[in-house]
Amino acid sequence: MKIIIVGCGKVGSAIVSSLCGEENDITVIDVEQDKVKDLTSRYDVMGVVGNGATHGVQSQAGIESADLLIAVTGSDELNLLCCLIAKKTGGCKTIARIKNPDYSADAPYLKDELGLSLVINPDLSAAKEIARILRFPSAIKIETFAKGRVELLKFRLPDESPLVGMAVKDAVVKLKSDVLICTVERDGEAFIVKGDFVFGGGDVISIVASPKGATDFFKKIKYNLTPIKDAIIVGSTEISQYLCSILEKSGIKLKIIEKDEETCERVSAMLPFVTVINADATDKEMLLEEGISTCGAFISLGGKDEENVFLSLFAKLSGKAKLITKVDYIDYDEVIRELDLDTIISPKNLTAESIVRLVRATVGDKSSEFEALYSVIKGKVVAMEFTVNE
Repeated sequence: MKIIIVGCGKVGSAIVSSLCGEENDITVIDVEQDKVKDLTSRYDVMGVVGNGATHGVQSQAGIESADLLIAVTGSDELNLLCCLIAKKTGGCKTIARIKNPDYSADAPYLKDELGLSLVINPDLSAAKEIARILRFPSAIKIETFAKGRVELLKFRLPDESPLVGMAVKDAVVKLKSDVLICTVERDGEAFIVKGDFVFGGGDVISIVASPKGATDFFKKIKYNLTPIKDAIIVGSTEISQYLCSILEKSGIKLKIIEKDEETCERVSAMLPFVTVINADATDKEMLLEEGISTCGAFISLGGKDEENVFLSLFAKLSGKAKLITKVDYIDYDEVIRELDLDTIISPKNLTAESIVRLVRATVGDKSSEFEALYSVIKGKVVAMEFTVNE
């Protein structure tokens, strides 16, 4: 597949990293020569320095014969213009990253009118993922199949779990739960488990089940199923605003801590059902006063990764809240995972994964229609859903 990627930032780099070894012919475009040079030296890709929203630069990259153009620059308008030019010039499929909330309501219209294959809003995608996790706080990550009727859940096995020391085949017989145990992550290794695999404390396990089947399974292994009643959210970012809107009727009491007074006033008017606290989230005494030791979930969505991580670590020491931490710098995700902070959310990673998922489904077996393709263990295991045609 011939792919052109406009924008060589973190998202563009993640897409190149995922797709370059899969017999794809990739060309990257960026106005910054250093970014283009970095990607072309690290991966087997071609590079063009210039404005990807111009016909000349796209032609230089080979748009006339391209199968797909992916626009992931920092500008929504530039991404849409890139796709429009590509559609008119080469007639290829196009994908645009759109961040501005003002455009989110128009996403279906833009997709239809511009003929885009995918319009993805990273902040909205992150908010939806957090909302899924809060509905099932036992999980680290949840993906949906069969239009939500089946879920793939990833969770960490506590040392005191009755599953520890038990083989997969014995667990299936003893528990009598309608659950498929798929993978286990242990000490950096990934296992697609067989019947004789023995569970250990700290294993990260992926299962496939219906929501009802998953609930039954977690009850039988004595896993904590306490529903989230209240959540503290650090930072009044676009993600937190999307999240609060999604959770408005969930019954979860929401509290946002935001340092900027003007932002607090605006968010308070926009989200009257949310308690907005004008304070510095790094103030330990204030966090304790606002209930960090007793809250059901602590969601750190500030603009600085290191601050989000430290605040989540403090929440882990202070209570038993479900921890959700936003980390944008995805190059050190292995290090972050070692901190055991429950769920790590990376909008840039989610964007790259969604785009890679579409690309892989497009180049898959044409005799079968792909419905979904997810990364279960990054770079090691994928799960896919497809229809077997005649």
